Amino acid sequence: MAASFIEPKILKGFRDFLPASEIPRRALIETIERCFRLYGFVPIDTPALEYAEILLGKGGGETEKQIYRFKDHGDRDVALRFDLTVPFARFIAEHRAGLPLPFKRYHIAKVWRGENTQRGRYREFTQCDFDIVGSAGAAADFEILLMIRHALTAAGAGDLIIKINHRGLFNRFLDCLGLPDRSAKILRAVDKLGKAGAEETRSALSSIAGGSRADEILAFIQNRGSFEETLAEITRASGGESPESRRLSDLRAFMVENGIAGSFALDPSITRGLDYYTGVVYETFLTGLPDIGSVCSGGRYDNLAGLYSKEAVCGVGSSIGLDRLIAALEALGKLDARPSYSEAAVACIKEEDAGRCQVLARSLRDAGIPCEVFLEKGKLSKQCALAEKKGVKWLIIPGESPLEDPLTLRDLERRENREGVSLEEIRRLLRPCSGELTGKA
Repeated sequence: MAASFIEPKILKGFRDFLPASEIPRRALIETIERCFRLYGFVPIDTPALEYAEILLGKGGGETEKQIYRFKDHGDRDVALRFDLTVPFARFIAEHRAGLPLPFKRYHIAKVWRGENTQRGRYREFTQCDFDIVGSAGAAADFEILLMIRHALTAAGAGDLIIKINHRGLFNRFLDCLGLPDRSAKILRAVDKLGKAGAEETRSALSSIAGGSRADEILAFIQNRGSFEETLAEITRASGGESPESRRLSDLRAFMVENGIAGSFALDPSITRGLDYYTGVVYETFLTGLPDIGSVCSGGRYDNLAGLYSKEAVCGVGSSIGLDRLIAALEALGKLDARPSYSEAAVACIKEEDAGRCQVLARSLRDAGIPCEVFLEKGKLSKQCALAEKKGVKWLIIPGESPLEDPLTLRDLERRENREGVSLEEIRRLLRPCSGELTGKA
């Protein structure tokens, strides 16, 4: 009777990561994490599984339809986190007494949404969140914007544009139209403009607010040239100068003072679909690949922590969509696949020399050069082929006495041997190349 095997398969929207994709992925995470630390942000972690009522408290919109929700063995209503912001709000409510404010955190972890898959969008994906809670001023908003630009530039994303808006200013405009009670639905409809297009968005707005009001809303969210010109027009349309318009003006001044104004644009169509945003909101697009959508989004959510505590703590933050960023970098040819960290490998000539070969390799590792030892004896040609398949650049071939005899160093790219090389010479030769392999920028 033939053996019965379970077919190896994976759920739609979920993925395995082979070394060639996981190594550059980890290097990218390390680069982003270094940027977070440079600004004084500290790491936290929260459970992947939460009570459903915690996650559904204020998600709003389509998110509730996408959440993975089920009963556990104790018949508790639980769900997988769909983002890192809502669990962070619960975290703040629980640990507020032990946290110094303002508190700057970052959190890099997987989240889950049962949404339609497409390029750079999956059902299991990684977010890189960074937030400041306990600071209500424009300085906190600007530091988040500054970090978006810093982290994505360090990641090799190239030219980018960070589009910002203010939900409060949009709501003032809707008040002027007599539509404050329909604000949430209108904001969600506008948020889909980039995907749905103007005609479908107008139809959605018409069903919410009527045809004439829909046209006024579409006119409000149009770009009008420079940041200053757009700000002047939407300030006028929303009833005149206000704290919200002054916040945008302050942020613009900070951008100019830092010499980075060209990286930002005021776009009234940026609204963000989640209900918890209350202030400045933003989305980030790569100039070289705008069609992939925003790779980093966020905003101010002054009332979010108040869902779980009598004490509302203001906050502002953003999230880099790691998988979408990786898809963009791959499309732009800016992410190199590499199946191994090793710069060099030590060939196995005699299996009884395994211990001494490890001593040899340790000498390179102590110098910061990733080096592995091949564990099984085989034809040298096969060991060369294995090293090439692993992406290793150099193969060290020991002599009869690995720690005493001169070594042979094979350049696997050029397929050339260097005979009679000392270990010290190998260290000097390989050291300049080792930085990129250890993930150092």
